[in-house]
Amino acid sequence: MQRTVRIDCFEQGVPQYAAGYAIVAVDVVRATTTAITAVATGRRCFIAPTIEDAFDLSRRLGNALLAGELGGTMPRGFQLNNSPVELLARTDVERPVVLLSSSGTRLCYHASKCSDAVFLACLRNYTSLAHHVERGNFGHVAVIGAGSRGEFREEDQMCCAWIAESLIERGYLPEDSRTVALVERWSKAPLNAWIGGKSATYLTTSGQDKDLSFILAHVGDLTTPFMMENEEVIMSLELKGQVRNGGFERGAQIVWGHVDTGRPARLLPT
Repeated sequence: MQRTVRIDCFEQGVPQYAAGYAIVAVDVVRATTTAITAVATGRRCFIAPTIEDAFDLSRRLGNALLAGELGGTMPRGFQLNNSPVELLARTDVERPVVLLSSSGTRLCYHASKCSDAVFLACLRNYTSLAHHVERGNFGHVAVIGAGSRGEFREEDQMCCAWIAESLIERGYLPEDSRTVALVERWSKAPLNAWIGGKSATYLTTSGQDKDLSFILAHVGDLTTPFMMENEEVIMSLELKGQVRNGGFERGAQIVWGHVDTGRPARLLPT
């Protein structure tokens, strides 16, 4: 069987990948970054597609933190924004977090209802994703950006393209011309190529530039696969990466992951 990869965007297109696809969900700013960061610290993270689901999950879990945004605004009754920096500033890692966002959590949720193999990706773990997908022997892979306000944002295009490029280097064939074009566009792009776009501008102008700095400073520092299991984001035990007891400090939290400080941020895995 010929292995293939396809780049797509928006959660509305997820059902077409219900049969035979592994799905990689990408929302760099900020849902998958926040979710992966939460789980990497040892905190349980649950994904909510709607605000009603978020409150229902919180009630069922008990003592859960509500984190997220809708239309860029933190909903009433939530304790945190959709922010990896705010989450890392907390010391109560024993409390699970329920995460809600305008588009990213909907993508993750609907993907989990269509496929048994849903990976979460952001710039923190993109370098190792192709390795884990290949190890899992997935024949067809859809790398899907969450999108924002009807646009396939540049940071998600770049992350999706870099993952697809790595899969292509491992023998996967691009399924369509759009995938080819996106890989060609972003193949040699520097890490900061997207910071002039709308997502980065929003973080800066809304006083959330610490999240932008965090995203740019944490690239390729986690090699463990993060996957959806029902409503929860987990570190996959079956596709274990380099998870080390210790890691590096982020405030009072300890990140369980491998940091290769000598590795260039844009180096694809071999």
